[in-house]
Amino acid sequence: MNLDISIAPQVIFYIGSFPVTNSFFWMIILTLTIIIFTLILRYSFKMVPGRVQSLVEILLESGYDFVKSVIGTDEKARKIFPLVMTMFIFTLTANLFTYIPGQAAVVLNTTDGPVALFRAVMADYGMVFVMTMITVILVQIIAIMMHGPFGYIGKFINFKSPLSFVLGLMDIIGELAKVVSLSFRLFGNVFAGEVLGSVMLFLAPFVMPLPFMLLGLLSAVVQAFVFATLTLVFVMLASEIEEDTLVEQASM
Repeated sequence: MNLDISIAPQVIFYIGSFPVTNSFFWMIILTLTIIIFTLILRYSFKMVPGRVQSLVEILLESGYDFVKSVIGTDEKARKIFPLVMTMFIFTLTANLFTYIPGQAAVVLNTTDGPVALFRAVMADYGMVFVMTMITVILVQIIAIMMHGPFGYIGKFINFKSPLSFVLGLMDIIGELAKVVSLSFRLFGNVFAGEVLGSVMLFLAPFVMPLPFMLLGLLSAVVQAFVFATLTLVFVMLASEIEEDTLVEQASM
């Protein structure tokens, strides 16, 4: 018996010329699950909440309070909270659903051989990269909406002095580094956890996997929180341009 570990997701079928991989297929299922659960919860709200509604309300209220404590004001919190909370819920769901028992046993026979039907969504770097790019682009849009396009661009293109120009170029590199910071951290931790769990399951299937699975569950929650928090911090740092601009204008 061989242990097959692949960084790239495997194709399970094609829709025309579009390849549907096992990670993409699992992502679609998770997305539909979240949407259906949200709609059911939305139209079953009660004045006296049940356990599920209470848990959701506590999660949303705690999340909003955390966002507000970091970003500073209600106005900014209302703009960024939907993005941050969506990223947290989706990432957390994708990470936790990976540990549903029996997924590895569901295999499809394709022309390329047997292929696992399900794969951890965040263990597919292509998926993480797309989500990261959406996050980074939305962060820039929100930052521009907060303080105007000229104030935001002025941080990166500044000809007041050679030092200001160099610092502007470094800020551009810093913005590009956000893609690496967000995507590699999430992908690396999830993929490493998946590989480690597979290796332990292969070597000692009845003893060793349990403690590593518990660590993986903890990492699943932590990585979802870290991804959402980094998104929030990036917005907060971008929004600080407004205050810097006001200080410069007051000193002129």
